[in-house]
Formats: sequence, C-alpha cells, structure tokens
Amino acid sequence: MVGRVGDDVFGQDLCVELVRQTVAIDGVKKVAGERTGVAIIYVDDSAQNCIAIVPGANGQVGIGDAEALRSRLRDAGMLLLQLEVPIDAVLRAAVVAREAACKVLLNLTPVPAHPIPDALWPLLDILVVNESEAGTLTGLASVTRDNASEAALLLRQRGPDDVLVTLGEHGVVWSSAQGAQHFQAFPVQPVDTTAAGDTFVGALAAMLVAERGMPEAIQYAMRAAAICVTRPGAQASIPSRQEVEAFVFVD
Repeated sequence: MVGRVGDDVFGQDLCVELVRQTVAIDGVKKVAGERTGVAIIYVDDSAQNCIAIVPGANGQVGIGDAEALRSRLRDAGMLLLQLEVPIDAVLRAAVVAREAACKVLLNLTPVPAHPIPDALWPLLDILVVNESEAGTLTGLASVTRDNASEAALLLRQRGPDDVLVTLGEHGVVWSSAQGAQHFQAFPVQPVDTTAAGDTFVGALAAMLVAERGMPEAIQYAMRAAAICVTRPGAQASIPSRQEVEAFVFVD
C-alpha cells in the first residue's frame, strides 16, 4: 500500500492493523503535524450510507509517491486506484503502471469534484463505478438495472477495456468488447452497506490477479460484498477469503 497517514493515533492504529493483515506498508509515509484522513459515516434505517471524507494526510500524496511505485510494480499483478488522493498523483501512478505493463483498476470513489482528466481514461484497464457515479460521469439522469449496460458502454468508449457498474441489491453489470452481462445479487438482509464497494473491488482484483476469469471474479467479489453488508462498520465488516469461500447463501 502506498499513501500517507498523520502522526496521530488513527495513523498508528491503521498501520498496526495493515501489518496484522500482512499488508506491506513501507510505501505509507507519516506526515508530521498532520491528521490521518477520516470518513464520517451515517447509516439510515434501510442500511444505506452517506459518507463525508476529511482527506487529512491523504491530501499530501503526490507525484513523488506515484514515481516511487516503479520498483514496486515490476512484479505486481494490478494497481488499484481511487480518488481519495489528489488526481495528479492518481494520473501519474497510472502512467507509471502502464510503463511497467501492470494493469490498472480505478474505483471511482468518491465521485470527483472535478472531471477526470482526459489523459487518465486510456490508461485504465478496468473501471468500477456504482450507479450514482455512472450517472455523474455519463450525464444520464439515473442509472438502473435497465440502462446500466448503456452507461457502461459509454464509459468503456472513453478507454477502459472493462467497465463494471455495481447496482447494490440489483447486482452488477459488466461491459466488455464481447458485450454486456448482468450478474444477479446474492440474497441477504443488509445491516450496513459501508465498505461494500471497497470489499467488492479488493476481492475482484484478488481473483483477477490469481488469473480467474472476469465472470468468476465478479461472482466471488459479489459474494464478499454480500457478506460485508450483513455486518456493521467499515474495516471490521470486510470478510476474509476463508469466510467468503465457506459462506453459503440461502435464497
């Protein structure tokens, strides 16, 4: 993992937990006098969430951090990017990954306050967006199960080889050069949808790096996300691989 944390207790606790989960954090820098980025999460009675993000040290991730990826990406299977760090760093990281012949997955979280640079689109191999993000990017009034394939195609025409539109309880639509395919969601009773998108993207990438096909990777990622929404919280709700493989869904 590459990024920044503050010199507060949040940063310390985050690093301890990442190490416990066997994540290499030598690319995570501590910023003196700065607070660690935090997300303030509100969950309503229907388990949907609203998140306010305070960037903190994340706002200081820059071009230098992206350039430092060169040596790390030589043997990497995929680079995962999101938009909680400055867009200049995201763009540079994608350039570095492309030069290293490493695949790039962008998860459009959170929805950017400014347009995505034109130069970033052709550097993306995979784009993952939810329905609201897809609507913002395409200009469609709303994105639903009925028109998600149209939205995905519009986004794929900008550069990514694969576009996935996540639709919550309505599943996932995947668009590729072979066409569009819809995947039905697993039946669960949601408690808190926080971290479901992060869980989906992480699980998807893990399966693709393990050389599983996209349909299998999507099914696995949906399974992981379905488990996640049955639990409260963010990091604590993300299941392990063992939990995902052992869980049985009953319709």
